[in-house]
Amino acid sequence: MKIAIGCDHGGLQHKNAIVEHLTNRGFEVKDSGIFENKSVDYPDIAVKVCKDITSGECELGILVCGTGIGMSLAANKVKGIRAAAVSEHFSAKYTRLHNNSNILCLGGRVIGVGTALELVDLFVDTKFEGGRHAARVDKVMAIEKE
Repeated sequence: MKIAIGCDHGGLQHKNAIVEHLTNRGFEVKDSGIFENKSVDYPDIAVKVCKDITSGECELGILVCGTGIGMSLAANKVKGIRAAAVSEHFSAKYTRLHNNSNILCLGGRVIGVGTALELVDLFVDTKFEGGRHAARVDKVMAIEKE
C-alpha cells in the first residue's frame, strides 16, 4: 500500500516520525512535505495529498497540522475525499471501519508522537466493513453532486 503524507509547521515532528514508522513497517510513503520548520498554509499541503488519493497514486493519506482540524476542513473540500480529524483510538479505527475514510488528520499540538503512531497503525490496518455502512458512505458522497 502506498500512503501519501503531508504537514504544516504544526505537524513536522509528527510527520517525520510517521514517515519513518510507516517505512519501517514496509509501506511506500509519498511525502509532500514540509521538510523544514517554516510557516506554510495548510490548505496547500492538504490539496497535494488529496490529489495523490484522487488520482489513484496512493490509497490512503495522512495530514498533520496543529490540531488536525484545519487539514480536515481543507481536505474535505476535495471531491472524493473523506478526511477525519482524530485524537483517540476508537475513532481512528471506526473512521475506516464504518466511514471508509481515506485521509487521517492528526494534531501535532494535541497528541504526542507515540499516540500518533498508534492512531496511524489503527487507521492503516483497519479495512472498511462495507455492508450497511457502504450505503451510508454512498449517501455522504452523493452530497458532493448536489
